[in-house]
Amino acid sequence: MSGSDLMPQIADAAPMRVPAHEPLVEVWRGEMVEGLHHGSAVLLDPDGRVRLAVGDIEAAFYPRSAAKPMQAVAMVRAGLDVSDDLLALAASSHSGEAVHLSGARRLLVSAGLGEDALRNPPDLPYDPVEREAWLRADRLPSQLAHNCSGKHAAMVVTCAAVGWAHDRYLDPMHPLQVAVRATIEDLTGQRAATVTADGCGTPLFGISLHGLARAVQRLVLAPDDSPEQRVAAAMRRHPEMVAGSRRDVTTLMRAVPGLLAKDGFEGVQVAALPDGSSLAFKVADGADRARLPALLALLVDSGVAPDVLAPFAPTGLRPSGALTQTHPDLREKP
Repeated sequence: MSGSDLMPQIADAAPMRVPAHEPLVEVWRGEMVEGLHHGSAVLLDPDGRVRLAVGDIEAAFYPRSAAKPMQAVAMVRAGLDVSDDLLALAASSHSGEAVHLSGARRLLVSAGLGEDALRNPPDLPYDPVEREAWLRADRLPSQLAHNCSGKHAAMVVTCAAVGWAHDRYLDPMHPLQVAVRATIEDLTGQRAATVTADGCGTPLFGISLHGLARAVQRLVLAPDDSPEQRVAAAMRRHPEMVAGSRRDVTTLMRAVPGLLAKDGFEGVQVAALPDGSSLAFKVADGADRARLPALLALLVDSGVAPDVLAPFAPTGLRPSGALTQTHPDLREKP
């Protein structure tokens, strides 16, 4: 089955309501549950049917940086044509390592632009090791060091390639952002519920978890040489550009053949396997510590061997029973 076979009709926007979240991840100390993270999660079969739904998968939410693969697809559709490593960087929330900063510079230079073309705020590197090194060297925050600089650099390069003015590329009515919205609505199969600004200033559209899972499924099942397939292939070929050498998204993509994964702030995660199994979830309180155990449980439910994922399991945390219906052994005390 191809990605085009799964192309949904664009439906009405997801309802804006307080989601009815359910327990996703337990925090254990000794013999007792000390804490509990609620959230919502969805797992899709390769044919698009819902295999598992926890909480409220239809309510509108903000995907945060988990939307970046869709934004990258929009840029390729518009005319962005760069090497795979730089396309992966366009879909990244990078750690601020040297390879990421040099990649963002390469993007800008390819269009004859400098760092001053970026409209994201300055920041220190996201990776703690890189951040400490910057502070010890008395280096100041920079726009290139921001974890979203790859996306922003790709956006201004896209504008240059198409002939759009890039000084207002973050305006929701700019042709680039209009194209991004249209692509997100196409891939998710639903209208955007609302628009606001993400932490980096990029327009951020409200969608559902179900829609996000449909979108990433479209990427991994897309025909060869399509914009969707190009973005998915670039991210899987260059996982080091998607996050960083000390980030679970990168190390998991290296460990699980064909895995496509992207995290987002406030406890968001999306992922898909080559057969089209896809997942998306949101941790209600935004706690990142709950993201990895939830992701591992859903990957096992998707068919990934537990022994492949065991080295990644954090201590003291385990998925709730709702996430482990097919593999209750994952509920063993951490």
